[in-house]
Amino acid sequence: MAEATPNGTTLAEAMAELAELGDPKSREVNERHGDDHGVNLSKLRALAKRLKIQQDLARELWATDDTAAKLLALLICRPKAFGREELDAMLRAARTPKVHDWLVNYVVKKGPHAEELRQAWFADPDPVVASAGWALTSERVVKSPEGLDLPGLLDIIEATMKAAPDRLQWAMNTCLAQIGIEHAAYRARAVDIGERLEVLKDYPTPPNCTSPFAPAWINEMVRRQDAG
Repeated sequence: MAEATPNGTTLAEAMAELAELGDPKSREVNERHGDDHGVNLSKLRALAKRLKIQQDLARELWATDDTAAKLLALLICRPKAFGREELDAMLRAARTPKVHDWLVNYVVKKGPHAEELRQAWFADPDPVVASAGWALTSERVVKSPEGLDLPGLLDIIEATMKAAPDRLQWAMNTCLAQIGIEHAAYRARAVDIGERLEVLKDYPTPPNCTSPFAPAWINEMVRRQDAG
């Protein structure tokens, strides 16, 4: 018999609820983005809201290696309860883009090890791990840039972004855009790098959405700041 967590939810019960939420159409959409699960994310969030924080259950869900279970784990965990080495291992086990993104944004950024992991991941030889380091760097560019070498970051982006693998390239491009948006002294150089490298220049962007092409992104966000 499965042992219940203090809040009364067993791993078997949680997995059964996830199975009920599975939908072939959602799976088809998710698979186009590299995510191998069929759970609608709004319904997943509703389930997490009902379960509330359950750290022990979160660890059990993560250990299943099921993508939907991992996503649920990240929504019901206690970010500050994870150690540095545990988070490093979790990131390297995050096989799909959504699990990777949620782990970085919902857990690592909210815990005490974000800066140490940012530095460790930033130059990791695995480009997916490195992309997490760049995502955390973008966070610092916006919220706490003191001590960052912004010209040095632009040097790296200028030299390596064009040939970087997709997920690393996306993270570096985000950092480029945030430097241009947040730091007027480096805006012209950031725009110039984006224009010359042309990364994501032709990325399909829905109407009324901002293009991820760095020069367009920078100019639009600065325009909004000036208008606001």
